[in-house]
Amino acid sequence: MSVIFEYFWVADRTAAVEWAIGPGGDWLGERPGDEVGVDWFDVKRIDADVVLGKLVAFADTGLLDRGAAPRLIWPDPDEVPRPHETYPLAGTAWDTGLILEEIPETWRDALAGIVEDAVPMLALQWCDIDEMSFDYEGAAECVRDFAGLARRARAAGAQLYCRFGA
Repeated sequence: MSVIFEYFWVADRTAAVEWAIGPGGDWLGERPGDEVGVDWFDVKRIDADVVLGKLVAFADTGLLDRGAAPRLIWPDPDEVPRPHETYPLAGTAWDTGLILEEIPETWRDALAGIVEDAVPMLALQWCDIDEMSFDYEGAAECVRDFAGLARRARAAGAQLYCRFGA
């Protein structure tokens, strides 16, 4: 079984939490459907921190050296349960296994800047990393998906987000 990662953009962080986790962060309820206008796609095994990060590095050499990385926004990183309590995660947002990260603006812009002529080389580099499970054709399609999503997010002045279940 592999983890499904959902990449999307919405107007702001609050809207991202509402779509990804549920209204008001109610992770026990159902999340809103596509009628709220979320632009998204899902993909297996393309985590934001490593696999997407390597695509960003190929697209904009040296960008990762500037310290940008996906930022955890849900569960609230400031509300980490105390590790010495008896099963401190039970009944908390941390118990769900759901994670929502915000993709850095610099990464969004690097992805949005990918032109069609660059896709073959980027896909070739990307499908050759150890963590990649796609072949060349799958990697090329995925590069196009990320570039398109990032362009639409940038045009709307929005950030990209990644939702997945740990």
